[in-house]
Amino acid sequence: MAAPKKGRNASAQSKPGRSLVLILIAIVALTGGMFASGHTTPRLGIDLAGGTSITLTAVNEPGQPNAINQTNMDTAVAIMENRVNGLGVSEAEVQTQGASNIIVNIPKGTDSEQAREQVGTTAKLYFRPVLQREAAADPAASPSPSASDGSSASPSPSASASASGGDESASPSASPSSSATSQGRAVPEGLRATTEAPSPSGSPSSSASDAASPSPSASDGATSEADAALQAQYAALNCADADQRAEAGKGAKPEDSTVTCGQDAGVWSKFLLGPVAVDGTEIDSAEAIFDTQSAAGWKVVMDFNSAGADKFADITGQLSTQTSPMNEFAIVLDDEVVSHPYVSTAITGGNAEISGSFTQEQAESLSNMLSYGALPLSFKESSVTTVTAALGSEQLEAGLIAGAIGLGLVVLYLVAYYRGLSLIALASLLISAALTYVIMSLLGPAIGFALNLPAVCGAIVAIGITADSFIVYFERVRDEIREGRSLRPAVERAWPRARRTILVSDFVSFLAAAVLFAVTVGKVQGFAFTLGLTTLLDVVVVFLFTKPLLTLLARTKFFGKGHKWSGLDPKRLGVQPPLRRTRRPVAPVEPKEA
Repeated sequence: MAAPKKGRNASAQSKPGRSLVLILIAIVALTGGMFASGHTTPRLGIDLAGGTSITLTAVNEPGQPNAINQTNMDTAVAIMENRVNGLGVSEAEVQTQGASNIIVNIPKGTDSEQAREQVGTTAKLYFRPVLQREAAADPAASPSPSASDGSSASPSPSASASASGGDESASPSASPSSSATSQGRAVPEGLRATTEAPSPSGSPSSSASDAASPSPSASDGATSEADAALQAQYAALNCADADQRAEAGKGAKPEDSTVTCGQDAGVWSKFLLGPVAVDGTEIDSAEAIFDTQSAAGWKVVMDFNSAGADKFADITGQLSTQTSPMNEFAIVLDDEVVSHPYVSTAITGGNAEISGSFTQEQAESLSNMLSYGALPLSFKESSVTTVTAALGSEQLEAGLIAGAIGLGLVVLYLVAYYRGLSLIALASLLISAALTYVIMSLLGPAIGFALNLPAVCGAIVAIGITADSFIVYFERVRDEIREGRSLRPAVERAWPRARRTILVSDFVSFLAAAVLFAVTVGKVQGFAFTLGLTTLLDVVVVFLFTKPLLTLLARTKFFGKGHKWSGLDPKRLGVQPPLRRTRRPVAPVEPKEA
């Protein structure tokens, strides 16, 4: 058994070039991928590249004076982080400040406007029955859209929203169907969906005559004070006025009727809505998909949980017996009607969709908000500031200088102590640095990794970890030479012992980095991630570059014969030549006499 094992070892020792070729191919492939992707530099975090800092202040809603508490603030932070990360924005910092403020830092190079909508939008979604609907009395007087009210300066794109279940058709027709089109503004900015529910005659019903539609209390023959006040509020509401639109529906409780606004074909309409029939929290999942079977394009498909599916079936069954507009249900997002499709039969499939002329970004943004749920609090933007990279650049410069000084000291130590072996160590450090740079550049577009100051610190610390692995191996080789072995056997006999030590050391470092990454947030995670990455690369470099390179150099005369500048000179290592004893002459033995 020993002979085959020896043969395998000899074969492995004789072909260290394979490992060197393998790591060379890996470097070339990764470098080619970096240039092909167009990202030739690592993506920088907000402290190095600058970005946008948003301060959000929680506001109390009517009837909820104690809603601003630590639990709700922590929940809001977690939801905001999920929303921003859902957009592919990494290194965004979301943290509380004081009792009622949340600070959101978004690095440069990301869509800050979309991120602002994501973090600041409450995303409270309700399905309410439509009781009355009326277009704005003077649409021509509607102010031109502006960024302040979330509208686009260009005309609203025509879009559709539909609620479907199973085999329900999504194409509008003059006769009643289980689908509808709707129009209204959704969040984020520019998101549109349109609805025009057909009247019994087949023409859209959005005229002032809708105001005469009876409410449930009117059908009972009696109108309460609350209903009268609500009717007065509805009559006075002018959705063409941006200020009134902003206040419409604010503070309405789910169990109460309310008035609010929505947009139909570029014209704002007002709505009188009944109590909430289905809550957005009963949405099990939401996904943006591209409809290849129709001209709908991008749409958001929502699946309800069991309770939501039952409620949705009940409300659509009730509405199907009503006339327009009371056969419509309004999809209300943050107190604004996104769409108001009509139904003619109960939809029991447990799903609904909002479809229209959405871009992929708009559909994904809406589905992202719905998937991660509504914020427990409402927020207002207190300030939005642009963060410059001036301070971070100064800190980075100081850090790089410190790193260069540390690297210089390591190089001086290696040259002075290990002499020729220092060339192997320096080459290994260069290979490790090249791999680290290329991988960091690729991880930016791949997973959103951004290099921040703590990450730079992690890379500097990794210099010591990598150098430590070389020193362990070199000292093992020297120990073998001190025991009287020549260099080539010493290199191979020292490797198993050094390999165990290196693996244990790197495992401890990687475990510490993994724990630090798991229990921390924000920039500290950048330090932990970089430390873990460079630790893994240290194992790769030592196994595929350092050891094979030393095996090859051991065959050269300079290292193999122990030149005094090789770092492996037996005399400098204290190796004593073997003592040769002189043999004493042996006296002849005289034969004994018989």
